[in-house]
Amino acid sequence: MSINWRNVGMFAVMGLLFVIVGEVQSWSLSLAILNLCLISAVMSLGVNIQWGYGGLLNVGVMGFAALGGLAGVLVSTPPVPEAWAAGGGMMLLAGLFALLTIIAVSLCYFKLSGGTRALGIVVSGLVGYFLTRYFFDPASAAIEAVDPAATGFLGGLGMPIIFSWFVGGLFAAGAAWAVGKIALGLRSDYLAIATLGISEIIVYMIKNEDWLTRGVKNVIGLPRPVPYEVSIQQSPYFRDLALKMGVSVVDMSSVIVKLSYAGLFTIVLLLILFLSERALNSPWGRMMRAIRDNETAAEAMGKDVTGRHLQVFVLGSAVVGIAGAMLTTIDGQFTPTSYQPLRFTFLIWVMVIVGGSGNNWGSVLGGFVIWFFWIEAEPIGLWLMDLITSGMASDSPLRAHLLESAAHMRLMTMGLVLLLVLRFSPRGLIPEK
Repeated sequence: MSINWRNVGMFAVMGLLFVIVGEVQSWSLSLAILNLCLISAVMSLGVNIQWGYGGLLNVGVMGFAALGGLAGVLVSTPPVPEAWAAGGGMMLLAGLFALLTIIAVSLCYFKLSGGTRALGIVVSGLVGYFLTRYFFDPASAAIEAVDPAATGFLGGLGMPIIFSWFVGGLFAAGAAWAVGKIALGLRSDYLAIATLGISEIIVYMIKNEDWLTRGVKNVIGLPRPVPYEVSIQQSPYFRDLALKMGVSVVDMSSVIVKLSYAGLFTIVLLLILFLSERALNSPWGRMMRAIRDNETAAEAMGKDVTGRHLQVFVLGSAVVGIAGAMLTTIDGQFTPTSYQPLRFTFLIWVMVIVGGSGNNWGSVLGGFVIWFFWIEAEPIGLWLMDLITSGMASDSPLRAHLLESAAHMRLMTMGLVLLLVLRFSPRGLIPEK
């Protein structure tokens, strides 16, 4: 297999940019950007599976990422015994009645017909709704009243947070299956509207169900899968090593923690990339591209277009959910208000477009390029404005205005990068073969 040196060169340039940031600013910052680039690359791969493989326009990335973050809370936080004693039992009963309601409505839909079906669905739905709310409302109020400043929620399983990466993928995959069964029969533009609306509903529920995630009060102090800086700083071995290297033990501990995260995230990225490449180059991948390019012809050849669309939609959403759990892990907290479409939908789509839709390596490169410039746009803009205005008087109002405006260069930088790539490489930096 021949090596594409152009692609190797682009990844080498990205590596050089990280080195420059490490030397000019700090290695801790460079590694922090690298970790977020790795997570962005995983999320970009998930969207590429949906759009690049199957042509599915999912603009609800934010919702599936939020489900991954929710998994981090439910898996890693310790349970709150007082909250379980106050309303845990009633909440379980509410969940049981909600499940029975779904089963009853499904049985009425599949087993009955005509007017009997409609009547059965309405009656079972209404009865189940009121029974669920009868237990749910007092249970949620009782749980949220338990020390709301510190807890006010049921807590989680108290397991290592790394397990939440797998659980986050399962949560997102389950939600994608439910959404896909309803919405995948829609035309592409209607599918986009449906996924956006459903993602907003997911985020809205997470923000408002305090008994589950503390809502907008946030969950902080999530356990780490890597050592804490304080533990490293107290180690005699690392203190001696920092002294020999001529660096402060604080800086060294920060670098070691971020390198540990980078190692874990790189393993996940390489595993998903390997599986994605195998899938794309398999008969299944060729079938998905055939469906993407001409659904009518593929259906005429006996392919189950809707079933394959559901399959690829679930797989891509699962990858996004894994990335969402990884992001919550590195943040060490779960903040529902941070799930904004600009960050979790628009930027991810720009990564896929810039990198090259349909090419897994392109999606990885796009994740690195876009997130790097998203973070570095402000310091680069400040340096540029300072250079441009260096000949002006220090008290010049124009100079002050330009320096203050440097903080708003992110969106302009993203637009400029997107325009340049679409102009000179319309199929992306690493286009699909």
